[in-house]
Amino acid sequence: MTLKVAETVQGEWTVLHIHGELDLLTSPAVRQSVHDAVAVGRHDVVLDLSEVLFCDSSGVGVLIASRRLMRSCGGRLRLILPARGAEEGSHVNRVLAALGVRRLFEVYPDWDTAVDDRARPLSA
Repeated sequence: MTLKVAETVQGEWTVLHIHGELDLLTSPAVRQSVHDAVAVGRHDVVLDLSEVLFCDSSGVGVLIASRRLMRSCGGRLRLILPARGAEEGSHVNRVLAALGVRRLFEVYPDWDTAVDDRARPLSA
């Protein structure tokens, strides 16, 4: 399966909508998209993972590397996992939890709350 990354800008936030499978072959595209946003001065990034059907360890590695990059440039990284998926365990949420790294990320249920600085992230 292929991966599609679409970018939208909402205020100070760059939202990268990721559709498909996040694996060894496709994760470099996500990494590049995050780097491209930072290169043009966009340091607040939301990764919308609500349409990611599969995520392997290379995908998780890209998420962790993206978090590290955003922190190093004084930016912020947020993830979108749908509320239902977060409660019942979407694939990405289950993978992050199983690897013990879910707590590293600020996770939001949808696009509107992810770009709202008053909203609180979902608990891990």
